[in-house]
Amino acid sequence: MKKIIALLLATGILFTLPIKVKASDDIIEDEEPVYGDSICKDVKSAILIEAQTGEIIYEKNASDALPPASVTKIMTLLLVAEALEEEKISADQTVTVSAEASAMGGSQVFLKEGEEFTVEELLKCAVIASANDASVALAELIGGTESAFVSMMNERAKELGLSSTNFENCTGLDDTVENHLTSAKDISIMSRELIKHPIITKYSSTWQDSIRDGEFILTNTNRLVRYYKGCTGLKTGSTDKAGFCLSATAERDGMQLIAVVMGAATRDERNNCARALLDYGFAEYAVFSDPEAELESAPVVKGEVYEIGLKKDGFSYLCKKGDIKRIEKKYDIPEKITAPCNKDEGCGSVKYYLDGELIGQSGIFPTDSVDRISVGSVFVRILKTILVGYSAK
Repeated sequence: MKKIIALLLATGILFTLPIKVKASDDIIEDEEPVYGDSICKDVKSAILIEAQTGEIIYEKNASDALPPASVTKIMTLLLVAEALEEEKISADQTVTVSAEASAMGGSQVFLKEGEEFTVEELLKCAVIASANDASVALAELIGGTESAFVSMMNERAKELGLSSTNFENCTGLDDTVENHLTSAKDISIMSRELIKHPIITKYSSTWQDSIRDGEFILTNTNRLVRYYKGCTGLKTGSTDKAGFCLSATAERDGMQLIAVVMGAATRDERNNCARALLDYGFAEYAVFSDPEAELESAPVVKGEVYEIGLKKDGFSYLCKKGDIKRIEKKYDIPEKITAPCNKDEGCGSVKYYLDGELIGQSGIFPTDSVDRISVGSVFVRILKTILVGYSAK
């Protein structure tokens, strides 16, 4: 009886002890966020930006050029997404796998030479499973050869103003490359462009999918997709040279953040750093948004029409959470518009203030262009006025 009582007491104590359950990669969902200098102290480089405004919230060695491993594929996927948008290729277009693509090592879906897939199937392999073979197959489709596609990648990097970036392949494999580098800041800019394409986030936010009629399962290399609330992607990477890298995107309450981590020693360290950055951003910041909208019409002087509609541009501003309620806006709208006027030329503004300090402004524009009234039109107006007056008698 004494043994039974002791066993029951021990069991009761066990069940009353607080227990922290760890998700995959040692991400503790109920752990308090760690801010300040301790954020990402052991990684080589990191940055946190807000996607809508592009504003930097946190950075550490963010402009240092480092090997990115498979995070390289953010640019690869950007070119694929843009080719789809420009209808240079189609999602249901069939691609025949080349010998070069099938021979790719590293992370892959084991494509065979001569095997056929649609563009969208290869795309989801590259996004979800970080498949090198699928990436090369897509690169060859768009560029003709991988080397020609890499030239396109570097050209696009210049267009985006990526000052620390140079690509030597479309996969991020770095055993034989000499100058395949980018920075956390450049990756955040690439990522911001990439998430504008819904077909990418459709798959980057997917935990599992399949190809070959369900026979081959694709599991997302980004564990945050499964274990971090609001995570929408985006791309992982790891090699001996690069360490563990990640561009993580997440959205909560209408705000989307991009956290980039480079040169972590382990996958857990990389993921926990990204989580800490995202936690910090969501806890401390918010986006004030005033969307574009149509305004009341304004009278037109000396124009072919008597009045013209007005519209204002949208405005977004990243601020501390408590500041949003203190933001005020003031309209500077003209009482009248003098023709000629161009719809692309501003005729007023909306100014935004935080505690009385100007934080930005958006333009006000005519909805259409208006020509100056001609002599003939003036004559017609006068004639109409006379006729209307005469008929009234």
